[in-house]
Amino acid sequence: MSAAAASPRHYAPLRHVLLVAIEHMTMRFGGLTAVDDLSFEVRRGDITALIGPNGAGKTTVFNCITGFYKPSSGRIALASAEGVTSADVARVTRSGQRYHVNGNGGVFLLERMPDFEIAARASVARTFQNIRLFTGMTVLENLVVAQHNRLMHASGFSLLGLLGTAGYRRAERAAVERALYWLDTIGLTARADDPAGDLPYGDQRRLEIARAMCTDPVLLCLDEPAAGLNPRESADLNTLLRKIRDGHATSILLIEHDMSVVMEISDHVVVLEHGAKISDGTPDFVKNDPTVIAAYLGVDESEEPAAEAEIEAAQRRGARKAGGNGNGSGKPGTNGSPGGAR
Repeated sequence: MSAAAASPRHYAPLRHVLLVAIEHMTMRFGGLTAVDDLSFEVRRGDITALIGPNGAGKTTVFNCITGFYKPSSGRIALASAEGVTSADVARVTRSGQRYHVNGNGGVFLLERMPDFEIAARASVARTFQNIRLFTGMTVLENLVVAQHNRLMHASGFSLLGLLGTAGYRRAERAAVERALYWLDTIGLTARADDPAGDLPYGDQRRLEIARAMCTDPVLLCLDEPAAGLNPRESADLNTLLRKIRDGHATSILLIEHDMSVVMEISDHVVVLEHGAKISDGTPDFVKNDPTVIAAYLGVDESEEPAAEAEIEAAQRRGARKAGGNGNGSGKPGTNGSPGGAR
């Protein structure tokens, strides 16, 4: 993408706490506009939730951030070093470069970078709606293979590994130690030598997140991590995501339909409908926004008070389920609550 195409006319100043600024991003597929002039921020150290009805464009946004799609226009700037300013990003934009790195991090224009470079250089990791573990490998091997970039460099792209040099052996030990740390974090140390495909569904979900964390990302993108989980597993997931946010230099951007998860753990919520942003703010602000209520429940303005009451009731039901008083199914509601909007 040319520098001109990646430089919309009006960019907001970057704050020092900002990690990612998505600015005026549009994604078209022929005559279909899947994402329309979208702008929002992911702040450093936050859990940011991207929500909206089915078909709102949420996964398309993820695919643009992680390089699976190249947006038709707009800029996706990631500042991996604190203290990056608008002038720094503008300088890289004008230069036509994909990124500029200094000793403490750098500026990365993700819309210009191929997917493998976004993962390896910009340190962005993601999971998918459908679990994509290597089911024939052991649980431990799934976490070690995620660190292949470090191991390949340490091996001199195979030769030093074949010779078993001291540097490669140190890198290999470090990779195993990192894998064991994450196995302990997700409570799967006892299953380290079992095939990943033998794990229960909830454990596979947590293993996939741990595998992404083995790459030491600055931004972790999770696509519906709570899908299919029962209330206990959802509570375990919430604990894990808080631990990642609070104990590691990783910010989280997630797509989620389970509003009990979103409202409990998110610091910031962005709502999409038909590819456009309709609300952006704290969980309390978003859940009381009449525009969001109408988008989820499809109501007129005159019906918004009743719709808001329905949302509050759905949230209370979700809280009771999380406390173990639900039916244990973990499936989203189908009674018109946001949890049932797939």
